[in-house]
Formats: sequence, C-alpha cells, structure tokens
Amino acid sequence: MEVAVLKQSGEDTGRKIALAESVFGIEPNDHAIYLDVKQYLANQRQGTHKSKERNEVAGSTRKIKKQKGTGGARAGSIKSPVFRGGGRIFGPRPRNYSFKLNKKVKQLARQSALAYKLKDNNISILESISFDGPKTKDYLKLLNGLSLTNKKTLLVLADVDQNVVLSSRNIKNAQVTTASNLNTYEIIKADTLIISEGAVQKLEEIYNSAS
Repeated sequence: MEVAVLKQSGEDTGRKIALAESVFGIEPNDHAIYLDVKQYLANQRQGTHKSKERNEVAGSTRKIKKQKGTGGARAGSIKSPVFRGGGRIFGPRPRNYSFKLNKKVKQLARQSALAYKLKDNNISILESISFDGPKTKDYLKLLNGLSLTNKKTLLVLADVDQNVVLSSRNIKNAQVTTASNLNTYEIIKADTLIISEGAVQKLEEIYNSAS
C-alpha cells in the first residue's frame, strides 16, 4: 500500500512510499496483540506488595482465654486473623509478574498493530524530522501542521534525536520512540502514528530479517 510522504510542516511532498505488505499489510492476529500487551503491562508491575501474616504482626502469643467453657470459639493468640490488628490470611507477597513470550509472537503482535493502524488510515509518513534545539513550540507546530494537536500521537524515529524527544516531553498525549524500541502497547494506545521515512526502512529491515 502506498502512503503520501509529508514534509515536517504537514505539506505534501508529492511523493508516495510503498509500505511493505510483509510488515504493514498482514492479517492482524488479535490474540498475539493481547499476549504482547499483557506481557508489557505485567513487566511494568513492581510486585513489591506485602501484608503481614500472623507470625509478623506485633502482639503477645499468650493464650487469651481458656480453651473450653466460655461459650465462644477457641482463641490461641491475639495475633489471630479473626481479631482486629491480627495478621492477614493469605495476604499478598512480593512476586515477579513477568512471563516469557516467544519472539515470533511479539513480532506478529507488532506487525498486527501496525496493520490495524494502516487499515484505519492512522499512519502519517514524514520525509524527515529535525529541530534546531529542544523547543516545545516546534513540536506543537509539527502536530498542528498534521492536524493532530488533540490526538494521542506516537512519533517513530529511525534513531534517537534528543532535540525531538525533549521537545515532546511537556506535551500531553505526545510520545516519541525509535523503530527498534517500538512496542505493541504504544502502537495500540496511540490514535495516530507519525513515522519518519528512515524509521519505515528500519522497521522493514527489522521485521523482514527476523522472519
């Protein structure tokens, strides 16, 4: 599929770029997308949650009343979970939520997400992107030229450009990444992808070489 190449100002260059069917035109796999997003979110979890169990709370272990004859249930310690201030039964413990996902599945998920964006015409290709310095107003000018000021955008660069990254940092719903760091969650979360021509070539190299 061919997509128009735009200037940084949003004007049409008059050229079109053919996006590789093997990367942007595959039949999307929803389950692969689900698994990759699930893994990404699981990896963000710190897993440091912890509650005290009965052997960890402060309190006496003295038997608080006799075993029989009180008319109530037996009670051996004030630290019992049935009492206020006692330990918690089966409380959360620190754990690692991450899990392994096959590289082929992750690649399929990212290509599927890209295919959905292309199918919905939510991909803009820019000839090149460069700023003289880290200025928020320059990035706002870029979004305004593309009529994407009020959209969630993900700008994909071929390589890290600190001026572009820093210019976008104070703008709500504007995110910048590189072709090699692109992930499914970021693609799905964004309303529109803005991809530089260099990044398109890099994406096609990455995914075609991994096939």
